[in-house]
Amino acid sequence: MASEPMSVGSSALEPPAPPSASNEPKYGGYTRFELELELVQAMGNPQYLNHLASRKLLSNPAFIAYLDYLQYWSRPPYIKYLTYPGPALKNLQLLQQEKFRQEIISPDLVQALTVEGMRATVEWHRESQG
Repeated sequence: MASEPMSVGSSALEPPAPPSASNEPKYGGYTRFELELELVQAMGNPQYLNHLASRKLLSNPAFIAYLDYLQYWSRPPYIKYLTYPGPALKNLQLLQQEKFRQEIISPDLVQALTVEGMRATVEWHRESQG
């Protein structure tokens, strides 16, 4: 696989090796691991999801298949690399639902998810100080 190009939505893709693999090919100077990590972490941002919807990516079958493929981030050893696994993985799971992919274009849903995320963060800090 070392010389194969990255293929969005390909069911033959295996999750990339965690960062210890030094011979992984680079895409624009970054490993596939780094690119997919950044994308999954961005999924925690409701405004970014809205942007993807406005660009019609959330109705693209290849991109939807790619979102399904990215579910591997919810399992070890990959989950430990996520800075904010809660919102990122929750939204990645929601993106598996066609209804959510259609509704995230709504500013009201984006706002509700943003407020929910802020509340969860405040609660987490209260509990951790506690």
